Amino acid sequence: MNLFRHRPIVLPPLALLLAAVGCSSADGDASTAVPSPSATVTELCRNLDEALPSTVDDLGRRDPSPASTLTAGWGNPAIILRCGVERPAKMSDQEADGVEVNGVGWLLEKQEDGSFRFTTALRKAYVEVTIPEERAADGMAPLVDLASAVKKTIPEGIA
Repeated sequence: MNLFRHRPIVLPPLALLLAAVGCSSADGDASTAVPSPSATVTELCRNLDEALPSTVDDLGRRDPSPASTLTAGWGNPAIILRCGVERPAKMSDQEADGVEVNGVGWLLEKQEDGSFRFTTALRKAYVEVTIPEERAADGMAPLVDLASAVKKTIPEGIA
């Protein structure tokens, strides 16, 4: 009888699950605050979520946590979209201060961390897109990819 015979090691399913969760928590996934708009704006945002492209600036969709139809993300570091945000203090709804990309007006704000935040202007819901500093060299390319979905689902007007 061989006392040194190899026996397969069998881990209980719970141990396997904990190991998998432990590995995935450090993958650098983005997180963001979920807006809390009115029911009307929430419905517009849900329609936008369904119309969003699977890629933005050649980056695959990787939604931030917590999961919500009011938020979306692409790439890592993530380009983050939040729908139903409050009107930015710097925005004048009478004029779109900023840029226009494919028929959608955006207010541009450079953030202290080097990222750029764009917020739709003259739409029934405010949609915010944050482009991290590492992706800032791409300019407004993400807005080009998002403009069609915004135009299709968020009507013109004042939120």
